[in-house]
Amino acid sequence: MTANKRVLLAGVALALAADAGWAVAQEVQPQSPSTTGQPQANTPQGAPDSVQPGLETEAYSNFKRDRNVSVRQRPHPGYEALGLREGAFMVWPKLNTTVEYNNNIFATAIDEKSDTVWHITPEVDITSNWSRHALDLYAKGTFYFYAAATTENTNDYSVGGQGRLDVLRSAQINGGADFSRLTEPRTSAPAQGLAHPVQYELLSAYLSGAREFNRLRISGRLDARNFDYLNEPGNPQAHDRDRELTIATARADYAVSPDTALFVQVAANDRNYRLAATPSVLKTYPGFQNRDSHGVEVLGGANFELSATARGEIGVGWVKQSFKNPLFSDISGFGARGQVEWFPSQLTTVTFTGSRTVEDAGIVGASGYLSTNAGVQVDHELLRNVIISGQAGYGNDEYKGVDRNDKRYTAGVSATYLLNRSVGVTVGYNHFKQNSSGAAGSGNFSVDKVGATLTLQY
Repeated sequence: MTANKRVLLAGVALALAADAGWAVAQEVQPQSPSTTGQPQANTPQGAPDSVQPGLETEAYSNFKRDRNVSVRQRPHPGYEALGLREGAFMVWPKLNTTVEYNNNIFATAIDEKSDTVWHITPEVDITSNWSRHALDLYAKGTFYFYAAATTENTNDYSVGGQGRLDVLRSAQINGGADFSRLTEPRTSAPAQGLAHPVQYELLSAYLSGAREFNRLRISGRLDARNFDYLNEPGNPQAHDRDRELTIATARADYAVSPDTALFVQVAANDRNYRLAATPSVLKTYPGFQNRDSHGVEVLGGANFELSATARGEIGVGWVKQSFKNPLFSDISGFGARGQVEWFPSQLTTVTFTGSRTVEDAGIVGASGYLSTNAGVQVDHELLRNVIISGQAGYGNDEYKGVDRNDKRYTAGVSATYLLNRSVGVTVGYNHFKQNSSGAAGSGNFSVDKVGATLTLQY
């Protein structure tokens, strides 16, 4: 990650990423690292299984969209981390400490319990500074401490790396791997009502490549993820959710002008659950049904940067997931993914996001669900070292195989104050509300959080 983002992005973690599980209802899984080289905040299982950018960059490209600089990307001279130079590498240490008040820590409709929660997040990122190729290694831990409900205390961590091989001026190969131990947020459907938090281990890897031929860009990517759930005494056994996920994506972009490209993207996935419906498995997991499936997502759309006004990508098409178990019907329908940044001024960035995808369900009897999500975020640079942000979102999960429909509403505000190169402070508030209907629904509840984050880095 470039130095000019290290305090800023850390600071907004409280209000915009500290509980990413609010965005969708299911399991948390990390994204592949971004083009910045920084490990991203964990995203829920409902988040799209999309092709992530990795470290893909080009010396020259008809498909670059870098004329505009968002509030989060903008350099902040005098407030940028220096890092430690170790030969051909830079080392970026950082520590986030958050204190947070949560008025409904178990995300329940009745008998709400409030508590004060501490989040301690140390991390280190090591990036190369070579003229060609790139390598990034990282390690991160997140430790949650509850003042009263100590049974909710958890320790999460993630270690991994990614790299880019510059084969030609217009061709790159990217790859990366990550091993994480994660905890599902209490707002996720499978974790609601359980005695203890749900934890799992996730091993993920990806390999991608891209080549440009003047106006045409061809790219492909292969993702593999392995989920291994940990049994916690007092909770139902969770190995019925262990699975392997493989996604193969091919894409073609054609630049119709220097600022607009049309694309077609096809992504095929295979989801294999580890357990089969044997007598011993059925004894341990009553009502168990195998949920092995394969699916495809076909999208077409445009990638653009319209002068100093807006940039982004919008794709629409069709999604379908077919299950091997004859008791489960296919899930299909309209599919979409998109993100558009609007720049009303150099000091303000408005980001719109949306998606409609088929996701695995973590509740008994459900084969999967259609997940629709939309959101907007506003970042404003009030002063060179003061960033204020606000966000709102809506989600709708239509479950298949059980009678359940979840609607989610989110909103939050935050302010980040950069004291100097090494210290940043963020205060923020988040609201989450879920309306869950149907015979298998969990009822309606809301969660409010307010807190402050201190970021220390070098």
